[in-house]
Amino acid sequence: MVMLTLGGGVVAMVVLFGAGVPGEVVNGGWTSITLGWGLAVAFGVYISFRISGGHLNPAVTLSLAVFRGFPWRKVVPYCLAQVAGAFTGSALVFFNYREAIARFDPGLEKTAGIFTTFPAFPDVPAAGFFDQVIGTALLLLLIFAIADERNLPSPPYLAPLVVGLIVVAIGLCFGKLHGYAINPARDFGPRLLTVVLGYRNNGLTGGSSVWWVPIAGPFAGGLIGAGLWDLVLRPLLPEKSPRKLPEK
Repeated sequence: MVMLTLGGGVVAMVVLFGAGVPGEVVNGGWTSITLGWGLAVAFGVYISFRISGGHLNPAVTLSLAVFRGFPWRKVVPYCLAQVAGAFTGSALVFFNYREAIARFDPGLEKTAGIFTTFPAFPDVPAAGFFDQVIGTALLLLLIFAIADERNLPSPPYLAPLVVGLIVVAIGLCFGKLHGYAINPARDFGPRLLTVVLGYRNNGLTGGSSVWWVPIAGPFAGGLIGAGLWDLVLRPLLPEKSPRKLPEK
């Protein structure tokens, strides 16, 4: 819930209050969104770490079950909880910004993107799908790398911040083709909210069917990235982690 409250909040700030100036940072702009989402993920991991192990993303949960022994009986309940949390966090954002949304988009026709994601090129769904695969593959590859005791693991108290920086990097480099989801729950929970609120263009019931891209893409990409680390790169590492940073 915290992740979507902060992440959805920064998008609302950009869409509803940004001045539209190229390169804008203070009142809006893509830089604000990527930084806001990175911090949202970091603080979401911090607040949930001792409860669920910091599981915020079904693609991460599935990859951990496939490659790291996470109990399969917990996969579906965790994923449902992640969707519910995303729905609730987005609902809080809508409630907070309801007056601004009512003035900016009284017909609920153009602000669904505050909550969920849409393709840059609706006529080429493969472009968004491939983008989601790459982005989520990078996410899982890097998460596995920074958490591996055989590599150079981050201290536990810094790991959420490092994950947040990974999300910032992916957003800056792979953010526009399909709205930077890289998380099925982060997209589908808020999309359900847009349906409940009556948004006309919601990607689920509004005539288009783009909802599957930020679900299938992240699941596939997560397995690819995790598999690349565990099956290809990890076997090349020494059994014990290095005691100090390599000298320059």
